[in-house]
Amino acid sequence: MTVLIKILQLLLSLSILVIVHEFGHFLFARIFKTRVEKFYLFFDWPFAIFKRKWGETEYGVGMIPLGGYVKISGMIDESMDREQMKQPPQPYEFRSKKAWQRLMIMLGGVFFNFIFALIIYVGVLSVWGETYLAANNVKYGILTDSTGYAMGLRNGDKILSVDGEPVDNFYAIIPDILLNERKVITVDREGALTDIPVNREFIPLLLKNPDVIDARIPFGPFVISEIADDSPAQKAGLAVGDEIISIDSMPFQWYDEFQGYLAAHKGSPMTVTVRRENETIDLPVVTTQTGLLGVLREVGNILELSTKHYSFFQAIPAGVSKGWKTTGDYLKQFKLIFSKDTKAYESLGGFITIGSIFPGRWNWQSFWNLTAFLSLILAVMNILPIPALDGGHVMFLIFEVVTGRKPSDKFLEYAQIAGMIILFALLIFANGNDILKLIRK
Repeated sequence: MTVLIKILQLLLSLSILVIVHEFGHFLFARIFKTRVEKFYLFFDWPFAIFKRKWGETEYGVGMIPLGGYVKISGMIDESMDREQMKQPPQPYEFRSKKAWQRLMIMLGGVFFNFIFALIIYVGVLSVWGETYLAANNVKYGILTDSTGYAMGLRNGDKILSVDGEPVDNFYAIIPDILLNERKVITVDREGALTDIPVNREFIPLLLKNPDVIDARIPFGPFVISEIADDSPAQKAGLAVGDEIISIDSMPFQWYDEFQGYLAAHKGSPMTVTVRRENETIDLPVVTTQTGLLGVLREVGNILELSTKHYSFFQAIPAGVSKGWKTTGDYLKQFKLIFSKDTKAYESLGGFITIGSIFPGRWNWQSFWNLTAFLSLILAVMNILPIPALDGGHVMFLIFEVVTGRKPSDKFLEYAQIAGMIILFALLIFANGNDILKLIRK
């Protein structure tokens, strides 16, 4: 069920974004009296699931859910309609319009995606505000893994600043280090200030494992809030509301110690001691082969979250600022991707990676935040100067505006083919990375 919910959220989000993007092209085409022959969500090959013609445009839903398109008359695009291009140019065709008008038509999709993201951010901030874990609320310090230990971090450290700047959002620390090339993390370790240098050799490891730090929480009180169906906990007779006291008569101070014990004894029989209505009960249980009991605990009261609330008018500048910052951060990632030292290209993901960022339960706040983020990604990716993308058309149009010379239709056709080959290669590489990650798990 969790996977299905993730897939449905991904499909809905991408469908909305494709419609918004293509409507940007459509609107500017109509403003400049350019004929739009088709407006499709998804690709209508080998056939359309639904189609209907209104005026000069055929609207429809295609069979292959990998995007969508508008077919503009007299334009060399992914349809590769050579027959139309052999005919004399018509006044209503894209190729007959002035260069600046064609440029506006091609930028329409990117422009609409960017504006749409800003509108979503404004709406989300005005309705829900912004909730985050403040670094000073991580009162038990951090929990780190082998990568963090190699860097010099230790469980229980309290992160105070990065490059001398106080930390506010705890979960923004690692992205800030990666994107802004931070040099020093200052922590409070048992009352003493310690500087941890951020060596560049750890950047590839941080990219592969951005969850290198988390907030440490105590083991107790461990009150079960949910039990998975057909799980070891359910089979053993544990119930919602039970408080787990110990495993094999061993009490734990920290939750990660409890997790470590289960991992070290995965698939093994053990005794879980619980408190149920003032009665102590011992229950035999055998964990899964991955060391899980199949229970969830309520952790909302352990660490206090901070929420910034905005009125609608306060949310406008805050939403615009968030959109600009998110776009800037995403652009900084390209520097990491094309750096051989960081090996960020190994972390490049496809549809599985994108789908995995959606929560396993439907949450409209998360859905719209992620849709805004994907809208900005779609805008940035489409403006890249690669033929077959909007940015490729924009590149040739800027060349035409500057030089006064228009590239030949034959050249544009070959460029379109080359761009499609590049895009398919990137698609295969990104989704191949996803498959390799699944195999290695």
